[in-house]
Amino acid sequence: MKSRTIRRWSFIHTWTSLICTLFLLLLALTGLPLIFHHELDHLLGNEPELQQMPADTPQLNLEQLVAKAQAHRPGEVMQYLAWDEDDPHGVIAIMAATAGTEPNASHTFMLDARTGATVEMPSANGGLTLFLLRLHVDMFAGLPGKWLLAFMGLLFGLAIVSGTLLYLPFMRRLTFATVRQDKSTRLRWLDLHNLIGVVTLTWALVVGVTGVISACADLIIAAWRNDSLSAMIEPYQHAPPLTLRAPANDLLKIAAAAAPGMQPDFIAFPGTRFSSEHHYAVFMKGSTHLTSHLLTPVLIDASSLAVTAIAERPWYMDAMGMSQPLHFGDYGGMPMKILWALLDGLTIVVLGSGVYLWWVRRKAGKA
Repeated sequence: MKSRTIRRWSFIHTWTSLICTLFLLLLALTGLPLIFHHELDHLLGNEPELQQMPADTPQLNLEQLVAKAQAHRPGEVMQYLAWDEDDPHGVIAIMAATAGTEPNASHTFMLDARTGATVEMPSANGGLTLFLLRLHVDMFAGLPGKWLLAFMGLLFGLAIVSGTLLYLPFMRRLTFATVRQDKSTRLRWLDLHNLIGVVTLTWALVVGVTGVISACADLIIAAWRNDSLSAMIEPYQHAPPLTLRAPANDLLKIAAAAAPGMQPDFIAFPGTRFSSEHHYAVFMKGSTHLTSHLLTPVLIDASSLAVTAIAERPWYMDAMGMSQPLHFGDYGGMPMKILWALLDGLTIVVLGSGVYLWWVRRKAGKA
């Protein structure tokens, strides 16, 4: 690589890294406990626990659960019903002042499907986990915060690529994984910075790309609403407003018949951003750990309960569904979480050593 090209890539690597380092340190530090968010909630006692009852205790139907939820929070409307992954009797309810209320202003709690008893979920409404998640996702700045972090993710990707190109000629002069212990402190840290950077290269790219995709989730959902959902609900464009919603009792049976072999993940009630003003949307998922993150919406007329559309998933919705659990290492159980945590810690070392190397070089330049 010619010296002029090296200087150009060095300039790009230095400044893209410096600009995004503070934000990346924030993301790495908040992301570390979020990798173990289930375990953290359990340790803090934030996981909801349902009453012990005989295994054959029958469950209430969906409309009865909706009524129990509305009695718990009178004056609010149901937005979503979802099923807890850890307890077959746990139904998660999300309610707000209006169906279109944005997610951060909604209230989440759990219903016991057998009795309709409500159990609060502190971690979903303001506990430590949610605080860390909001800090990690948008820094409590809403959409502008997400866009800023997405831009920092792009700079991070450019820093990784430029750093790799700079390291290639360096590798030709030294054996891989060499740390020159007999040299100055700065050169030892440079060798460690390069070595750890190469070791974590693939992971950093995966986490960076999935982080950018997750930060663009609002844009992706808006594109889905304007594209796929708009096409599915076009016959209802001039329909009068929904005045009477049909009971939700048979929604799961109807959706299962429309999407055989799949399981329900959540129900979006009429008026929410995942449905329309005239439809229930039952989102069905696959039965394997991988396909459980790929959701297929079944649109059901909220007046007649007729299935009006079964949507094909656009590629960008699949990308979003796959990227979010991959970002936090949720695919391979505890071994993958531990690996993710170790790589996260190494990335913090890379970021810190990069700042140190820039500072030492800057001081030497002044001298």
